[in-house]
Amino acid sequence: MADWVSEARSLERGGRRTLIAIGKFDGVHRGHARLLAGAASLAAERGLQAAVLTFDPHPALVLGRAAPPMLTGIAKKAALIRGVAPELAVVAQRFDRAYAALTPRQFAEDVLVGQLGARAVVVGQNFRFGKERAGTFDTLQALGGELGFDVWAEPIAGDERGRWSSTRVRASLSTGDLDDATRVLGRAYGLEGVVTRGRQVARTLGCPTANLTGVETALPAFGVYAVRVSRMDGGVARPLGGGVANIGERPTLAAGLAVEAHVLDFDGDLYGATLELELVTRLREERRFSGVDELRAQIALDVEHARRALDSAHPSE
Repeated sequence: MADWVSEARSLERGGRRTLIAIGKFDGVHRGHARLLAGAASLAAERGLQAAVLTFDPHPALVLGRAAPPMLTGIAKKAALIRGVAPELAVVAQRFDRAYAALTPRQFAEDVLVGQLGARAVVVGQNFRFGKERAGTFDTLQALGGELGFDVWAEPIAGDERGRWSSTRVRASLSTGDLDDATRVLGRAYGLEGVVTRGRQVARTLGCPTANLTGVETALPAFGVYAVRVSRMDGGVARPLGGGVANIGERPTLAAGLAVEAHVLDFDGDLYGATLELELVTRLREERRFSGVDELRAQIALDVEHARRALDSAHPSE
């Protein structure tokens, strides 16, 4: 049961008194950030080690239900959590059927108190836990009274368009509404993948692209996007510059689904590199062209429009 993977630093459990923030934290959006920052502040006030308990893979996958596409992989999630408060130790619990079978009391006794030394717990207002999601906030509060830990719930937060949630981010991405996705996340949404050799058709069209494979997070609505491109180096993003990305099935060439990006003013070998594409602006929808010549002309326009969009987002000094 104690199958822990630490994405930040080892959590010292031998008698250590901790404050635990619990949640899936997919996307680490503004609502999550508020909860995490509050947890870190409360832990400091009480002289407790601040830690985050999250889960991998998504519980729905283990329980045989359809899981929503992830917004962040576990490593990215840990990095974003540490970005909110570097003192937070991130503990990713491997979620399996044995873990899913824990009753609310077993979770509180064995995991929170026995393994993590919890003296305080912070959760979202709609938190559910334990076998068949039987435990509620009230359940956790009652167990805390018995077992010696305090419990706080972070109120649901949002804006005039609704609550901040991972579900809202996915919905916005699915329609290409990057403004709303960015508003909820507090940053541009990013995709990560490894550059592999493709058919190199884009090179013949005058616009060589990095073909990303292994993209495991949610894709936005198919189309062409202005992006910022970074090379990931040991979890650290090294900016390469602006770019234009095509995400979709490439209907003109009948080339199938791809995530590919042309890095503006870059000349180098990226094969085998892990790239992150931060989506800045959706330039247009995906569509079929009459042939290669029309596609080539449109690609040139896409590059020009991407430059303008990126300059507008971050004017050069």
